[in-house]
Amino acid sequence: MATVVIMLIALVVVGGAYSALAPSRAEASTTASPEDVTAGRDLFLANCSNCHGLQGQGTEDAPTLIGVGAASVDFQVGTGRMPLQANSVQAPDRTEDFSQEEVSQMAAYVASLAPGPAIPAEEYTEIVEDPERVSKGNELFRTNCAMCHNVVGAGGALTRGKYAPQLRETDPKYVYEAMLTGPSNMPVFNDANISPEEKQDIASYLRHLKDNESPGGVELGSIGPVTEGAFAWIAGITILIGSAVWLTTRSS
Repeated sequence: MATVVIMLIALVVVGGAYSALAPSRAEASTTASPEDVTAGRDLFLANCSNCHGLQGQGTEDAPTLIGVGAASVDFQVGTGRMPLQANSVQAPDRTEDFSQEEVSQMAAYVASLAPGPAIPAEEYTEIVEDPERVSKGNELFRTNCAMCHNVVGAGGALTRGKYAPQLRETDPKYVYEAMLTGPSNMPVFNDANISPEEKQDIASYLRHLKDNESPGGVELGSIGPVTEGAFAWIAGITILIGSAVWLTTRSS
C-alpha cells in the first residue's frame, strides 16, 4: 500500500505542477451557444458528412474530425480549402463557400465532439508595429518556416506535387491557426513550441513584408538565385548579341 500511496501522491504533485506551470493558451473567450452547435451540425451534415462521416468519425476518403478543434475547421473552411473541390495531393486555398458566421457554427459543432485547439483570441491575431517584435518574428520565421515557405514567405515546392503556399497575403488569424493545427505537411507548433505572442510576431513580420517593398528593386518572385541568375544570363546574352549586331552594322 505504501507504494500505491507514493505513486498517487507523485501523480497529484506532477499534475498540479503541470497545471500551474503550463503555458497559457490563446483561445477565444466566446462560448458557442447550443443554437450555433445545432446550426453547425446541420451545415456539417449537408456539406461535410459525405467524406468525414455522419459523426465526424472519418471514412476511407477523409480523416476523423474528432479532437481537431474549432481552429482547424475555421482554417480549413475559412480559407476555402474545405469542402474539397476534387481529390488531389493538396487542397488549394480559394474563395470560401460560407460566411464567417457559418464557419463559426461548423467550428462550434466540431469542437463539441471532443476537446481540441480553439480559435485564437483576437488580441493575438492583431498586427503589432513594434520593430523589435517584427524583428523577433523574422528570426522565428527563418528558424521554423523558411525552409518550406521561403525566407520572405513567397512559398515553395515540396515533394510529390505538394507546395508551401505564399503567406504575405494570408490573414494573420489563419497564419496563427495553421501553426496551431498543422494542415497538410506542416508540423504543429503548439503554444509550448511557439508561444501565442511569438505566433503574433511571425504574423506581424509577414504583414511587414507585404506593406514594405523590396529594397533591392524588382523581386522576380522572391524565390532565390535561380530567377535572378536566369534574368542576369538572359539579359546579359541579349545585351552582348545586340552589341555584336550593332558593331557589325557600324563596321560595314
